[in-house]
Amino acid sequence: MSRIAIIGAGSWGTALAIAAARSGHDVRLWARSAEIAAAMARERANNVYLPGFDLPASIEPVDDAAFAVDAAEFVVMVVPSHVSRSTYERLRPHLLPEMILVSATKGIETATVMRMEQVVRDVLEYEPRYAALSGPSFAREVANDEPCAIVAASREPEWAGAVQRAFSTRRFRVYTNTDVAGVEIGGAIKNVLAIATGAVNGLGLGYNSAAALVTRGLAEMTRLAAACGGRAETLAGLAGLGDLVLTCFGNLSRNRRVGYELGRGRNLEEITGEMREVAEGVMTARAARELALSVGVDMPIARGVYEMLYEGKTPRQLELELMERPLKGE
Repeated sequence: MSRIAIIGAGSWGTALAIAAARSGHDVRLWARSAEIAAAMARERANNVYLPGFDLPASIEPVDDAAFAVDAAEFVVMVVPSHVSRSTYERLRPHLLPEMILVSATKGIETATVMRMEQVVRDVLEYEPRYAALSGPSFAREVANDEPCAIVAASREPEWAGAVQRAFSTRRFRVYTNTDVAGVEIGGAIKNVLAIATGAVNGLGLGYNSAAALVTRGLAEMTRLAAACGGRAETLAGLAGLGDLVLTCFGNLSRNRRVGYELGRGRNLEEITGEMREVAEGVMTARAARELALSVGVDMPIARGVYEMLYEGKTPRQLELELMERPLKGE
């Protein structure tokens, strides 16, 4: 049994807390809002972000960040990428070198185009024990204890193995990997591609179009990951292809929903204004464009999503531009 701190009480943070509790651990689940933390403690459920699931007795909802991480062996960050730096800065006085820091955030910092591993290393004053947790995993299905497989990636196999042992159950299977860059790039870029796939569906196009886009999008993800120091084979695994398929085709995907509504002709502000949680692909599209330019990787689909979100390009225009690009070998 370990003490695990989950930082972020959105749907995915709550689902991970439930999964950790099922593994037999004591869990402190930190919510930024004192009202939400108090409601979870009182109702023994997160009825704001993950309604319908009871919190096991070993989960303690808290709103004090220092208390949340006190004596924790694992600190799991489950906050949007745009607030990850400020959250790590807030926690920095309370984090210890022996703690294993686990990032379950799937995004790239827009201002710096840093991956989450790079953000952590930039903020902390020591070399952290770091692992990235990613893969195809809708929060509601994990909370419902449906079979799921994800990956824990760390430069040190020992740390990835510790995360694997801590979180794995008979129905929540964690694989290990040493390719942090590949896992984090896959987890971030798949959200951008899910917006594109949703737009295809919103236009009323069928499976041929969506399959072509997802396959070529995987090629873009792989090129970018390799340019950032990742391994191509990682993108054929759970954090690449697996998460890409889930997010592009699953009806629970927030990013796919954004694209679908754009394809139907609605505007971005209206769509995101209706959403309680962040669709990471909206901000990651900007960061992906800048990162691709900085490493010299051509990403026409991701670039098109950026132009659709921020430069007024319509989904129909994006469709035509992609199909009319010069012919080439696969």
